[in-house]
Amino acid sequence: MTDPNAIQPSELDQLPDRDPEETAEWQASLDAVTEAAGPHRAAYLMRRTLERAEGAGIALPKLLETDYVNSIPTAAEPAVPGDEAMEQRITAWNRWNAAAMVTRGSKYGVGGHIATFASAAWLYETGFNHFFKGKEADGSGDQLYIQGHASPGIYARAFLDGRLTEEQLDNFRREAGGNGLPSYPHPRRLPWLWEFPTVSMGLGPLSAIYQARFNRYLTNRGIKDTSASHVWAFLGDGEMDEPESTAALALAAREELDNLTFVINCNLQRLDGPVRANFKIVQELEAQFRGAGWNVIKTLWGTAWDELFRLDTTGALVRRLRQVPDAQIQTYQTRDAAYIRQDFFGADPALVELAKLLSDDKILECFHFSRGGHEARKVYAAYKAAVEHKGAPTVILAQTVKGHTLGEGFASKNANHQMKKLTVDEFKNMRDLLGLPIKDSDFVDGVVPYGHPGADSPEVRYLQERRAALGGPAPARRVHPVAPLPAPAQKAFTAFDKGSGSQNVATTMAFVRLVKDLVRDKETGKRWVPIVPDEARTFGMESLFPSLGIYSPKGQTYEPVDRDQLMYYKEARNGQILNEGITEAGSMADFIAASTSYATHGETMIPFYIFYSMFGWQRTADQMWQLGDQLGRGFLVGATAGRTTLTGEGLQHADGHSPVIAATNPAALTYDPAFAYEVAVIVKDGLRRMYGEAAPGEDQNVFYYLTVYNEPLPQPAKPSVDGIDEGIVKGLYRFNTAESAGITPPANAPRIQLLGSGTAIHWALKAQRLLAEEWGVAADVWSATSWSELRRDALEADEALLRGEERVPFVRQALQGAEGPVLAVSDYMRQVPDQIAQWVEQDWSSLGADGFGLSDTREAARRHFGVDAESIVVAALAQLAGRGEVKATAVKEARAKYGL
Repeated sequence: MTDPNAIQPSELDQLPDRDPEETAEWQASLDAVTEAAGPHRAAYLMRRTLERAEGAGIALPKLLETDYVNSIPTAAEPAVPGDEAMEQRITAWNRWNAAAMVTRGSKYGVGGHIATFASAAWLYETGFNHFFKGKEADGSGDQLYIQGHASPGIYARAFLDGRLTEEQLDNFRREAGGNGLPSYPHPRRLPWLWEFPTVSMGLGPLSAIYQARFNRYLTNRGIKDTSASHVWAFLGDGEMDEPESTAALALAAREELDNLTFVINCNLQRLDGPVRANFKIVQELEAQFRGAGWNVIKTLWGTAWDELFRLDTTGALVRRLRQVPDAQIQTYQTRDAAYIRQDFFGADPALVELAKLLSDDKILECFHFSRGGHEARKVYAAYKAAVEHKGAPTVILAQTVKGHTLGEGFASKNANHQMKKLTVDEFKNMRDLLGLPIKDSDFVDGVVPYGHPGADSPEVRYLQERRAALGGPAPARRVHPVAPLPAPAQKAFTAFDKGSGSQNVATTMAFVRLVKDLVRDKETGKRWVPIVPDEARTFGMESLFPSLGIYSPKGQTYEPVDRDQLMYYKEARNGQILNEGITEAGSMADFIAASTSYATHGETMIPFYIFYSMFGWQRTADQMWQLGDQLGRGFLVGATAGRTTLTGEGLQHADGHSPVIAATNPAALTYDPAFAYEVAVIVKDGLRRMYGEAAPGEDQNVFYYLTVYNEPLPQPAKPSVDGIDEGIVKGLYRFNTAESAGITPPANAPRIQLLGSGTAIHWALKAQRLLAEEWGVAADVWSATSWSELRRDALEADEALLRGEERVPFVRQALQGAEGPVLAVSDYMRQVPDQIAQWVEQDWSSLGADGFGLSDTREAARRHFGVDAESIVVAALAQLAGRGEVKATAVKEARAKYGL
């Protein structure tokens, strides 16, 4: 008897059932199929029904996984245009030369990777022959993010095309002589070929997403029509484990970036073994991408499998393919037909019967060779479907064999990523497999020869004709001649020359105010790209919201809650600000795309990315290297900088080291300005150097890192000192002397030089007064705007001396004749000012905020680290006492007086 108080199934559903009888009929039908045909048939029908519903636009949760088969059935594959036999020969030459290049280089011990390109060759060749648009195509051409370990194959194709010589191939990974090839895609090392550095795993996919998005940004803002450009990112299935690889999938789907395609080479192997030994990486990635809203195309099996699928009338084959883990798939690749019959087909009676219809050769063909990623027809179908899909980005999951065509010693072996050469016999077997006209006599002294059919051969003519039809060579980087941007009006830069009077202004606010003026410039204002990771209000940037707008491809589909306020939250399709949410990595990817637009699109953009300084270099330093590698230009701004300035936030927000990390990057010009007028001078010079008329010998492909503070203080007027702008740019100038500061020290008073950067200069100025008034010491105060630029100049001077050239470092020139010792202080660890110690002729000492941060008031934190004005006084007296210029007891007296 049914319990009338029991909860009925329909009551468990939040949605009311308007027709329980009809629902029961559907459920009964499912039960009947399960009973009559088995649960596998029932599951099949349910999947097909869900797919039909999705295709009809019925609002249902998406099916996250499909069967382990190709998304595009053989019957639906379009014919590949062109000459497939010719493309087969071209690919064979490229396979050979890629392997030969790495093998020939192995005698120098420089390494290289063979197996990756061997697995992915058709993924690239199909694109180069039919899809990838060159720089002479409409718009800017396509952007190709090449998998780093596949670079030998790209070099091999450039060699076949006549863009590289044998000598250059022989100098793979040997660049010191000036005619070599970098290991991986690297624009700074080979700027005519590579656009994007990709071998820092995970940064390629992240950057590709934001590049596709930036392309749309340029179009929507009316800067350039990039609608014909497509972004292709070639990735490894193991690489997808990196958190950056999948960090922005939802963004790409949310903004409907159908100008983006990921091609993931699923050879099921990472560096040391299987990607998912006990699982299936393809299924995992399919669910991940489908769940994020991407269009997913699986290209798993070659045409040899068609017969097996036709014979699979019970679905047993498809079920077995879903069951077998990836590591076992790899094992089948290396075992004989008997093993495969027993282990794979023997798991199901229906498969035992199916296997009886297959010859051993057929089984080996399927399990050893036939993968979707190895057939031009399969790859072409996937690419064509990807570029024609609208409303979402596409990921192609292409299954391949790592080491394909390299022989039994390579294919699917766990160690093949570290295997750097083939033997002569292995090359001869490879030659026979590929059908290449290379004679045994061509192997002179056991050295494998490069192969080339001739500059006027049908293969080369075909390759060049295909590239010409698609807009020229690829990959390729082009920097089209662009007129230098005109300098903005001088008024914006001189606004702080008179100081702020009694008004307190933080240097963070000074920078924002400067940019607010610069974006109004009629000539260059539209080229600024403000980037902020959801902290715009923290940095006082909300005033830019209404005037510039926040970029959104959807515009603003709602009425903002603060619409009646002056600084309301305004989103716009042509918005200028990229407000990224809480993602420093995404913001950096934005910055990289914008900072290299001068090359990618021939459109100069001026990005500035402002962030909590603690969460910039510490969190995304790898992307800063990527930025330098890609020859990006722009302004990184570390706001709320310093270890003692951001009170209350404590250890996790206390940046005492970002200038140290930044100093390791050769492309970064790092500045720690103390005053608003210094910020203006630095930005002005940065615009000149990166976007205007650079001086002879100056590298334009640099970026600026400025640290600015959230400590509101009166901004002084710019001193009338000769050469002050040069000193600010080069890193050091004397802000005042004891006398010019209005302090009258005793006659013959001992003198010391206080060097301070950023907010620390205010402590030095207070110490200057205490030293004079309480200890009879004269102190001159210097603003060290860039410790690292001083060091860089000094290193260049040292190098010049080794060449026999006489050159004095700027820091030595600036301090020449300055009396007394030098005491340097900053709001960073002592290592920051100590960068220049060896080039300072005077006695040197420094103070800094070493150690972990803590939560307290600014005053207490500075006393804790020993960098406040009183601590500076004690350190100065100690230096002078050591020289016998003040009494030794003065140090002890000062400590007692100030409670240190």
